[in-house]
Amino acid sequence: MPRKRTLIPSPLEWTDRPVPVLPPILPVVAERGGTQLRTPLPVAIIDTREQNPLSFRRFRAWFERIEYRALPLGDYSVEGMENSCLVERKNLADLIQSFTTNRAVFVERLRRMSRLPHSLVVVTAPFSQIKSEYPYRAANPNRITQSLIAVLAGLRLPFICTESHELGEEIVASFLYQTFLYDWLDCHGHGRYLADGDL
Repeated sequence: MPRKRTLIPSPLEWTDRPVPVLPPILPVVAERGGTQLRTPLPVAIIDTREQNPLSFRRFRAWFERIEYRALPLGDYSVEGMENSCLVERKNLADLIQSFTTNRAVFVERLRRMSRLPHSLVVVTAPFSQIKSEYPYRAANPNRITQSLIAVLAGLRLPFICTESHELGEEIVASFLYQTFLYDWLDCHGHGRYLADGDL
């Protein structure tokens, strides 16, 4: 019996992948009483030992400047907040190696990061890729996945997975910008919120 053809394909059969929109001019702005506050821009710091670093070229308007220097911990930070705001960035291969071959060193680094008020792990790979078989590697995807969850549950250190290096770059730039902004607002008596009655 011939199969009946449907005129409109099921959304489950659509193959188009979503295309991210362009990033905003600034991630967020702070205002009080409907008036935008004049706030400084942060200075982003990229660790000089970072391999294939996020460049932040597309986000130069978000920062006063971008500097390369050795950080005591993490791959990215903000000037003046090097001991309180850190981002550790991993691609999939690096994440696998960090949780297998270099596990003891990496776990100690994560423990140190968890003691700081603003730390984040950004993985520039989709979570589905972390949970899938790894070609040419003997590592177990379940072990890597559960290690990430243990970092979240045990160390209370958040992580974010992104679809690409470029999306990871935007997440890290936004996290640095917003962490600096919230800290600046708090230190200058404006409270830790961006707008009245909002975040």
